[in-house]
Amino acid sequence: MDASAATVDQPAGEATVRPHEVAHAAARGAVGAMAMSGVRAFTVQVGLLEESPPNAIFRQKTRGLLRLVPRGRRRAVIELSHWGYGAVGGIGFALLPESVRRRPWAGPVYGLAAWLAFELGIAPGLGLAQAKRPRPVEWLAVAADHLIYGLVLSEGRRRPQE
Repeated sequence: MDASAATVDQPAGEATVRPHEVAHAAARGAVGAMAMSGVRAFTVQVGLLEESPPNAIFRQKTRGLLRLVPRGRRRAVIELSHWGYGAVGGIGFALLPESVRRRPWAGPVYGLAAWLAFELGIAPGLGLAQAKRPRPVEWLAVAADHLIYGLVLSEGRRRPQE
């Protein structure tokens, strides 16, 4: 069987997702994470965000692992990790039923759901300092960059041209 003809199963009545569409979604997810990084650089610089979530995770939870990376490369490793998370999130979005993905609100809602999963599950589960104190301005800043991530996921050309 031709690999390009392989599909990822969807619920009954839904179209299948082809491997090239999954790859396209991973790329959109990585680009969305890159856009988030730009927003975060701004929000940290103007004082709306103390520390980005990827930096907090690495600083607080993987310090020993990060020490294996030369000091001048650590920021790049954190950034590449974030882009990788974004790519995985993009694949998750691609695996949603097409009837959901095609909705104009789907990407932004997906982005906000990812943010809520971090704030309500991952950050407290990891015991991150951010999860132990109220931070409404930071929450808004991070929610905004997750909205942008979702907008990139649901960009106008939702399916690659065949």
